[in-house]
Amino acid sequence: MEKGEILSLDPETEFLYSKQATTGNEWELFKENVKPMKRGRNVRLLNDALKSHSDSQLKKSLLQTRRRLVEAIDEYKGDDPLQPWLECIKWVQEAFPPGGDCSGLVVIYEQCVRTFWHEDRYKNDLRYLKVWLEYAENCADAEVIYSFLEANKIGLAHSIFFISYALHMESKNKIKTANEVFNRGMSRDAQPIEKLNAAYRKFLARSMGRPKATDEDSKENSMLVRSFGTVLARGESRTQTTGSTDFLRKKSKQDRAHGTPLTIYKDANSDVSLVHQPELSKADTKSWQVLGARAERNKENNAIPTKWTSNKIPRRAGPRTGGATASACIEIFVDEECAENHKVGSDGGKSTTLQLGDGEGHDLKKKTELLRENPLRNFPPNCLPR
Repeated sequence: MEKGEILSLDPETEFLYSKQATTGNEWELFKENVKPMKRGRNVRLLNDALKSHSDSQLKKSLLQTRRRLVEAIDEYKGDDPLQPWLECIKWVQEAFPPGGDCSGLVVIYEQCVRTFWHEDRYKNDLRYLKVWLEYAENCADAEVIYSFLEANKIGLAHSIFFISYALHMESKNKIKTANEVFNRGMSRDAQPIEKLNAAYRKFLARSMGRPKATDEDSKENSMLVRSFGTVLARGESRTQTTGSTDFLRKKSKQDRAHGTPLTIYKDANSDVSLVHQPELSKADTKSWQVLGARAERNKENNAIPTKWTSNKIPRRAGPRTGGATASACIEIFVDEECAENHKVGSDGGKSTTLQLGDGEGHDLKKKTELLRENPLRNFPPNCLPR
């Protein structure tokens, strides 16, 4: 592009073509790949994170910083062990703006909530509850997480839990369940109660605007629009067929309401078919009416017992190859991931660095995908909701 053409462009495009757009303002080039956050972002860290896609040294530096923050969690000796987790989560959110599986954010969420779920001092901690809610947003189905929190009495003192739970159920079109969640929150006087009441009023306004469908109407809508076997002619309107089926449907309802007996179909050709088969006797045509004795009915199930030891399988000639010998032992398969989780659980769940590692590769992506599908897969079974 010539210099005169650059001057003729609008100021924003001219800025993007300038050298400044590649030195300290990567945000202008990659803004569509940045996940928005309510609290905003650190522009300097954001530019470094976006620049790391093309700078291998900067990317390595970010991974090393993440590893140091994870190690700092294990080395923390203060009175608030949740705080280093929050600092690590906040930094990962800033340093990996697209989110994604390579950031390890979902794995950190899961390890954080699993570390403190049984501690009473964090059950009503708003910071801990927000970690749970952010974890739920990154899972395929957050209903299992909300059920777990309610069953273990985590975050029930805050209205944000019931609001998030109810909105999730509303998004799944479970209006009755969402209304029950709002009522449970108001009965517990979750704080701030004004925020909960305002959210409930908006929910009622949305619910009143929805068309009310009864159970009978829903069954009618699930029926076929036209009878089986009918074919619409070219140019024929489908509304005519729909109208005719609606008329027949209403007529059948009226008949059932007045107590009209149902007409039973009788095949008129049944007697004719018997006339053309003179070789069949009357006993053969009416044999289905006689069930017979129990021994006759169960005759196919009476197997004659034989001696099994008299039957021998002939051996193949030649030496055995690849077969198991008497001294060989069967190797038992052990899943490495399950063994690792069992080892971590026996240590009290403190080995965070071992589970996350340096990871930006396939192993971290696999862990993230498994947690998205089953967010409580590493929790003990006795604490899961039933």
